[in-house]
Amino acid sequence: MAVRPIVVWPDPRLREETSEVNGISDEILTLYKDLWDTMIAYEGIGIASPQIGEPVKMFLIDAGVALGEKGADPVAFINPEIVSTGGEIERNEEGCLSFPNIYVPIERPNQATIRAMGIDGQIFEIEGRELLARALLHEYDHLTGKLMVDFVGPLKKRMIKRKLARAAEED
Repeated sequence: MAVRPIVVWPDPRLREETSEVNGISDEILTLYKDLWDTMIAYEGIGIASPQIGEPVKMFLIDAGVALGEKGADPVAFINPEIVSTGGEIERNEEGCLSFPNIYVPIERPNQATIRAMGIDGQIFEIEGRELLARALLHEYDHLTGKLMVDFVGPLKKRMIKRKLARAAEED
């Protein structure tokens, strides 16, 4: 449908409370398509609705990451709930569309199970390991207002803020 601008930190919309989705409406289908187009345009493997300024409980994960199906439609997670996390805690760098060209080492469990509604309106569960677990937890964090900078200390946070401000001035 449309590539939408990415909301970049420290924009307060990234911290806004998200609301439940009450079923699959034309608006939700349009949001899904906009998220998909935007994720592809910005070369992301996942995107959450607050990242395009929509405070609803919905995110997408690339089908290649989520299902191992390259070229398939991205998987929508609507009103997601974390069922469980486990496995080893791994520290890996994460990037985020709302933090262009910023990478932060973040500790996360290497297993996560999420229950959500799909774009077809059906409830499903998916268990992710490694990259998928990390992507699920990262995108879920967006729906709760938790961001990459919440995993770093105050000095690193200031450095990230300055770098993003400089990048915005150059645009």
